[in-house]
Amino acid sequence: MTEETNPYNPNHSEPLMIVISGPSGVGKDTVIQAMKKRITDLHVVVTATTRKPRENEVDGVDYFFVSQDQFAEMIEQDELLEYAVVYNDFKGIPKAQVRLALESGNDVMMRVDVQGAATLREIYPEVLLIFLTVQDEKELENRLFQRKKDKPEEIKLRIATARQEMKRIKEFDYVVVNREDQLDETVKTISAIIRAEHHRVQPRKVTL
Repeated sequence: MTEETNPYNPNHSEPLMIVISGPSGVGKDTVIQAMKKRITDLHVVVTATTRKPRENEVDGVDYFFVSQDQFAEMIEQDELLEYAVVYNDFKGIPKAQVRLALESGNDVMMRVDVQGAATLREIYPEVLLIFLTVQDEKELENRLFQRKKDKPEEIKLRIATARQEMKRIKEFDYVVVNREDQLDETVKTISAIIRAEHHRVQPRKVTL
């Protein structure tokens, strides 16, 4: 009996396209980087953005930092899986990265805003959507202030946006609470979700 038909060896499933989404400040980037260290064959997509790099951000590692003209050309050439305006800047997922990783048999993980996650689900119904959040709004507010990346008026906008995004949790497959100082627990939970998804009787299959 071959591995493909052997019911006692269910581990050879299709590679997953995984989206980590949720409000600003819940720790998406930190969680994704920790996931990358834990799962060696996980491909983490580098997002393209028109915003300016923050301190210590590296082009091609944290984001692909491009001009608005370059981003417009990427749209024209159909090089983006999805794109959206996020806090007055464009962000998009380069399609070639995702296709190459999936064809190599590797799971793909990407950080996408809630709006982008909804767009991906419409285009690719088999995408795995995970909503990352925190314990409550007060904790979110504290995190946004502590990271010192935004002005007070920008933080107010992010919290207002978060309230609206929280209303869309039911559009996702899973919700994971990223509690303060419990990053390892968050990573373990997401790893368990991915492991369980690879044991589905009817696996997800994303075709670009």
